[in-house]
Amino acid sequence: MRRGWPIAIDAPGEGPLTLLAVESADPVRLAAFAPGGGPALITSGRAETLKLTNQLAAADPDFPVVVEHAPWLDFDAAVALADPQLDLATPLKGPFRTTDVVRPVAALAALRLARIAGLLPAFFINGVEPEVTIAAAAIDAYTAPATLRIATRARLPVDGAEDAEIVAFRAPDSGDEHVALIVGQPDGTPPLVRLHSECLTGDVLGSLKCDCGPQLHAAIRAIAANGWGILLYLRQEGRGIGLVNKLRAYRLQDQGFDTVDANTRLGFAVDARDFGVAARMLDLIGQRAVRLLTNNPAKVAGLEAAGTRVVERVPHHLPPNPHNERYLATKRDRTGHEF
Repeated sequence: MRRGWPIAIDAPGEGPLTLLAVESADPVRLAAFAPGGGPALITSGRAETLKLTNQLAAADPDFPVVVEHAPWLDFDAAVALADPQLDLATPLKGPFRTTDVVRPVAALAALRLARIAGLLPAFFINGVEPEVTIAAAAIDAYTAPATLRIATRARLPVDGAEDAEIVAFRAPDSGDEHVALIVGQPDGTPPLVRLHSECLTGDVLGSLKCDCGPQLHAAIRAIAANGWGILLYLRQEGRGIGLVNKLRAYRLQDQGFDTVDANTRLGFAVDARDFGVAARMLDLIGQRAVRLLTNNPAKVAGLEAAGTRVVERVPHHLPPNPHNERYLATKRDRTGHEF
């Protein structure tokens, strides 16, 4: 998909749905894929932004929506349809109409695959000559937490916790490699655990737009002060939408949208992370009951739904700065964080 090649997704009872990712296509590839033009597949979150959901009610922002082909739905129009960064430059789009989603399972799988690939969730559909056909079930299997295994482990003294061990996890098919930092030695009590999703801008570059970097280092110090515990570093950048799409969300925030609206305007769920991955990591290192260091009740619910018992939620709050005050207020007011 990143190369701009057409693919097909096959779901039982539906037949293959042929797709060409809008982000990696160009006019030549589109003409080869669908010489007479064709419909487009987007998410309901993006469709709501375009005022199309009055024709197809859908509360789930990840739900597939098919935009009917029209003579003016050419390559440039499809790019404007897909990319909310262009909304201010091209405010008038269409008119467009939605139509029935004939292959809903394959369509939903396609949108998940776009997120995994870090692409905008938008496709040209119903073309010809796919390079490869993928089973819809294979996309779910690709990210299934049950396939994670411990790859290796080693001693790793870090700033704030010199008595620490790092454990690396990987799955046979996925390129994601998650790690756990075990601080101190197990003492028979539930560990103090922090789930930290990867944030390149915050963790490495010291971004002030979020609180991720300070939270990461404060969590290590808190775990060390507790005597023992575990930091799980999850490769789920941008709440699961990937680095490039997170930066697209930043650009939308520069235009005045908050972090929730930015994600849904891009066509993604507000939070696309899978906390079953964290539960699997804890299970592999023998911990099935934890004290969870978080302000986010959704993390508690996600862990418990995956089989890890949370015996206590421990608050983890740091002072805001002028650059992240609105971000933290949005987390409090719109995503249920408890500060």
